[in-house]
Amino acid sequence: MRAAIEVADVFRAAGPAYRAAQAGHLSLRQLKVMAAIEHCRTAALGGHVEGCGDCGHRRIAYNSCRNRHCPKCQGAAARTWLAEREADLLPVGYFHVVFTLPTQVADIALQNKAAVYDLLFRAASETMLTIAADPRHLGARIGLTAVLHTWGSALTHHPHVHMIVPGGGLSPDGARWVSSRPAFLLPVRVLGKLFRRLFLVGLSALHAAGRLVFFGGLAPLAERRAFLRHLSPARTKRWVVYAKAPFAGPAAVLAYLSRYTHRVAISNSRLMSFDEAGVTFRIKDYRRDGPERYGTLTLGPHEFIRRFLLHVLPKGFHRIRHYGLLASAGRRANLTRIRALLAVPPPVIPPEPTAPPDWRSPCRCCGGRMTVVETFGRFLQPRGPPTASALTGMRAP
Repeated sequence: MRAAIEVADVFRAAGPAYRAAQAGHLSLRQLKVMAAIEHCRTAALGGHVEGCGDCGHRRIAYNSCRNRHCPKCQGAAARTWLAEREADLLPVGYFHVVFTLPTQVADIALQNKAAVYDLLFRAASETMLTIAADPRHLGARIGLTAVLHTWGSALTHHPHVHMIVPGGGLSPDGARWVSSRPAFLLPVRVLGKLFRRLFLVGLSALHAAGRLVFFGGLAPLAERRAFLRHLSPARTKRWVVYAKAPFAGPAAVLAYLSRYTHRVAISNSRLMSFDEAGVTFRIKDYRRDGPERYGTLTLGPHEFIRRFLLHVLPKGFHRIRHYGLLASAGRRANLTRIRALLAVPPPVIPPEPTAPPDWRSPCRCCGGRMTVVETFGRFLQPRGPPTASALTGMRAP
């Protein structure tokens, strides 16, 4: 079901004027993301025609752009990723921990995305692994999955890492499973202090190595002393690490991951209207409780596009990463060892089907199976005119 308003609608209507106004100021990555979202599931990307062998119904299916910033293309990617992760779940409590960068650092991150976002991952994961291994706390080797988000509810730049952490880990010798307390994993104040130190040390090293660039209002920070003065407030303020209560079982973990792993800056479902007043969408103010937490925000089309493009990631940047026991190199062996210690049977692997599965989609008219009867290239249309019902719900550029 197509949303009433889509990000693609805003890009198609206001994108050409925005690109003209920002000529020379948009990166190639941002321009490619705009084009991908505008063309997604339209004739611009080509497609195919499906026909039902029982009732003769035909329908057009345009190709998806598969861009990871596209609100329409993340559902299938999330389902595939979740199916692969389901076998990794353990019968223990899972915690949700969030590491957030303060304002003084977030401004630098926006101009140095690859270097600073990578540092955010490294500092946050090292913080968790170090404090968990400390005998004064958990005294165990843990595993975690980290997901980068760079946005707030209003599409502002707000870089933070969400972590999903099993409630326990392997003892240093690997001989036993060390469980955390039922509603407590690690002390957040201790986590915040170590995270602050590791991150600021790493950021200072990046600056000393000449790996940071500064422009606009931050241009003076290229000078070492100005850079250190800029970070002074961040060195003394408390860096908040947020830890939620554990999930209610593995099923809840999967439900959470399905919402967070492949999320983009704003989903089409949050858009309410797009007219001469601007783009209106739903927001959530996490600083408030009750009904006042939920509201709406209206932005001009150009400001909406500008904020959306703030969250375009560098090419090849991995926004989902695994650490500790869940790192790719040793994940299989570690999970096998943990299941043995917990006396949990290994995940059931379904037998190979005797017949290949039928991937053909069902016909909306009679329930029969649709097969591809024609394919067509980019910016082309099917040779044969489809029936009127085939065009229902379809959209050309």
